[in-house]
Amino acid sequence: MSAPVLDPAVALRDAGLRVTDSRVAVLGALAVRPHASADAVFAEVAPTLPRASRQSVYNALSDFVDAGIVRRIEPAGQSMLFELRVDDNHHHLICTGCGVVKDVDCAVGAAPCLHPSDDHGFQIAAAEVTYWGVCAACAASAD
Repeated sequence: MSAPVLDPAVALRDAGLRVTDSRVAVLGALAVRPHASADAVFAEVAPTLPRASRQSVYNALSDFVDAGIVRRIEPAGQSMLFELRVDDNHHHLICTGCGVVKDVDCAVGAAPCLHPSDDHGFQIAAAEVTYWGVCAACAASAD
């Protein structure tokens, strides 16, 4: 399953955010570059928005995460990554060779997908799983 196609202006308005060229461009960049770092989003928008700054991209991404229209993932040892696919409790595969990130739907049952052996009294709302391994391309190049 991929992120839903969205009209950036509608998504911003629905989230109660002001529609600006910079915000529209950042959402557009995430539509074409899922699992992008803030720097990658900046590199995507800079050619069309010469007045954009890294800080404005970071601010927009933070606003989007707070508004629930963008998900931030924080793989161990890597930069934060951002994606449009939210609210479905999916997980990620990350290649330890090239760093490519792929979405993985929940393997079993309804959210939270995993049941701990002891919940210590927590009312669990979601589980976040990151699978680390080597992608097919990296495995093939290692042979």
